[in-house]
Order: sequence, then C-alpha cells, then structure tokens
Amino acid sequence: MERLLSHAPTPMTAAGRLLAVLDAFAPGRSSLTLSDISRRAGLSLTTAHRLAGELMNWGALERDAEGHYRIGLHLLELAALAPRGLELRELAQPYLEDLFHSTRAHVHLAVRDGSEVVYVETLRARGAVTVLSRLGQRWPLQVTGTGLVLLAYSTPEVQESVLHGPLKRYTAKTVTDPNVLRRTLADVRHTGVAVAEEQITLEGVAIAAPIRGVGDEVVAALGLVVHIDDCEPRALVPVITATARGISRALGAPSAKGHSGVVKAC
Repeated sequence: MERLLSHAPTPMTAAGRLLAVLDAFAPGRSSLTLSDISRRAGLSLTTAHRLAGELMNWGALERDAEGHYRIGLHLLELAALAPRGLELRELAQPYLEDLFHSTRAHVHLAVRDGSEVVYVETLRARGAVTVLSRLGQRWPLQVTGTGLVLLAYSTPEVQESVLHGPLKRYTAKTVTDPNVLRRTLADVRHTGVAVAEEQITLEGVAIAAPIRGVGDEVVAALGLVVHIDDCEPRALVPVITATARGISRALGAPSAKGHSGVVKAC
C-alpha cells in the first residue's frame, strides 16, 4: 500500500529555535519582553525563556532592569569580522566623513543581501531632508539609489527576480513598472551612477555610485540623499563618484588606481 505524504510542517531544529529568538529583534523592535520573543519566534514561553537564558550566557542577548531583552555586544564583536559589514565600514569611514563635510547631505554605505539593500553605515545631516534609513535598515533594491546601483551590477538572475516580483509603492513617484525599471538599470550601467527622486519619501533625491573590490566587481554602493530643491542632483555626481573611486582604490580595485580624494560639491 502506497504511503501517504505528510503535509505537516517541518519541526524547527534546535539551531533554528535559537535563530528564531534572535530574528524576533528588528529595527523598531530592539527591546522585547519574553512574551514578545515567544510570540514573534513562535515558541512557548518555557522554550523562549530557556533559549534567551542560553543566549544571555553566551553574550548574544542582554536584559535590562525592567526585564526587557536586547541584542548583546558579543554579536557586534562577531559582526566586525564580516567583510561586507564593519570591516568595509571602517575602511570607508574617512572617505564618508570627507563626503559628509563636503556636501552636508545624508551619506549611506550599503551592500546587497538577496533582493534587499542593507545600510552598513549612515551619516545623518542635521536640518537636511527627512530620511527613513538608518544603520542596519533594509529596503527593496529598486527604491533606493544605492539599491539601484547594486541591482544594476548584480547578476541577470537577481535582476530578473526583482523585475518579475512585486514592486512595492512608497510614494506616487515610486517606480513600479518593470519596463521603466529595466531602462533605469541600463542607464545606471551606462552612466555609472543612479539618481532616484522621491522613491521612498517626498522631497528626497538619492544619488549613488558603485564601490568596487579587488576583482573590480561591485561590492557596495555609496549614496547621498538631498532635498529636491537644495541642489541639482547631477551636480553631485563628480563628488560622489570621486569618493566611490577613493574607497574602491583602498579596497584594491584595479580600475580605481590613481583616483582618490573628494572634489568640491555644489
């Protein structure tokens, strides 16, 4: 007699349960109660309490005087070993600070993770246009300047996956037409820079350029965000591309040799 296939969900492994506890934390959810963790991780209170205790002993979680849990410093220590995270951030930091002081605009350093862009560094300008991005923030690739750069230089498979997937709208100007997006990506590859106007927030314009690694592959993206009325976006292209080349040169990119420094911004 042929055995019937079971459609019951696959039991979560021990490692999966630990990761589920950590994954309960996110931007805007940096402080959680045990009940919060239990609910968001899909675990019983008893299991959540036991795993939270193990993670606290290891240093991945901390608990404040009110009994709320937060991410622990040991995870930050491990994150510093990630070549696309804090190591990249530390190498790029002097260039980012020069760009920030030159433009007085929001500065972003970002990498791609799947179909999302992740900010590994942000410098926020006081009094500048409102932005929603922050360190560790994730956005769909197609709605940010840095994301457009990373998508334009990603593999055809990644590009097609984004183009054929749902394109979420954030403002009336968010590009949700895959044909328009395809032409935009071709333009980014042609010009070497992305300009995204009011894609996530109104009045904000993002300008971004690629950062290349030792094999001249695009490993990150550098971005600026300014108010739409503050400066002609194209006027910022020389300063952001010069900075991106400087970081690429520091990373050992052959095509960036002989380029360094920041030029005057508008």
